Amino acid sequence: MKRPEGFDDRPAKPDGSAEGAPAPRQRRAPSFPRRPSRASSPDSLEAQPDPATPDPVDETETSTTADASVGTARDRAGAFAGAAGRRLGAGLSTVAGRLREYTPDEDHHDPEAERREAARRETERQDAERLAALTDLHPGGDDEHATPIGAGVRAAETARDARVAKRRRRLLERAEVRRFTRRSRHRRAAWITAATIVLVFGVSILVAVFSPLMALQTIEVKGTNRVDEAQLRQALSEQIGTPLARLDFEEIKQDIAGFPLIESYVTEEAPPHTLVVTVTERTPVVAVRSGKSFDLVDPAGIVVQSSPTQPANMPVADIGSAQLGSPVFRTMTEVVLALPSTVRAQVTSVKASTADDVTLTLKDKSTVVWGNPDDSDAKAALLAALVKDHSARNPGVVVEYDVSAPDNGIIRATK
Repeated sequence: MKRPEGFDDRPAKPDGSAEGAPAPRQRRAPSFPRRPSRASSPDSLEAQPDPATPDPVDETETSTTADASVGTARDRAGAFAGAAGRRLGAGLSTVAGRLREYTPDEDHHDPEAERREAARRETERQDAERLAALTDLHPGGDDEHATPIGAGVRAAETARDARVAKRRRRLLERAEVRRFTRRSRHRRAAWITAATIVLVFGVSILVAVFSPLMALQTIEVKGTNRVDEAQLRQALSEQIGTPLARLDFEEIKQDIAGFPLIESYVTEEAPPHTLVVTVTERTPVVAVRSGKSFDLVDPAGIVVQSSPTQPANMPVADIGSAQLGSPVFRTMTEVVLALPSTVRAQVTSVKASTADDVTLTLKDKSTVVWGNPDDSDAKAALLAALVKDHSARNPGVVVEYDVSAPDNGIIRATK
């Protein structure tokens, strides 16, 4: 039978009737399923059919068929190879079965595990979508060439920005707190300063007034000449042991008043234990006859000391019936104190019956009409000029100087 050319190039099937016997059936070694790679993704897992169990081989039938088809060497070699392959395949199948008993069935599928795996993949997919939505793009021109920032870089930048913002907020909060609390802090500082001052002042007062740390232990006396210093210190010794702030100055005044030669005094506290008393002794200005002796009297009428003879360069006051310390006596001493030292050295006596007729006597027996003690300084200057002029023109001549009117001095000749 002819076939059309150009439609099918497959070789023609051999005609079994021509040979007179059926063609031998070819046998292949059983195929084992491939073990899936462990590194492969779970998504690529598929249900694999169980390996087909090879059909039992009928050796009698095969042998009969082989004997029938043996005619050539090629057929005998093919038959031998097929028998060897079948035996090898049977042995390998037995070994595979034994190994399957000791190894887990990798083709077994757990529905619960597959469900968990599917849920995990879904969660990873959602996280990836969320991260992609939250991830910024590096500024690189247009959006087509922009590159996404990784999650780690984005997290680092976010943390850095958060730290900067937190530090800035903390600084602003501190500035606001300082601004709103400045007045209260100043007020509190003022109160603390005032309280400290009051406390220190109070403690100082307590220590100075009641503490024996500031008690009087030493008395120093200065300015004495005629006054006995030891007696004065002994009179003030009752104050020893008293705090300097609690000294009784009225009692000190009474004790010093017992010394008539002291005209005035000044006390000075020298902490922590010393009292300094500086006295001014009375200075006699005139001598007053008292019997056969002379009393040296100061302007207040206090007898400073007594002398058996008339002291030199000190006038004798003729008070008559007046008393020491009377207005007449005070007027005479005031006039004597107003005289210049050169003129006072020439005065031998002073006399006054009233406060308005003071008369002085000089060593050359000349007299001076002074009058009242008013304008004593001007009268003293006029008297000094008149004495100098008279000594230059008529030395040794006894005259009378009238300076009762300080603007008109008169020199009179005496009889």
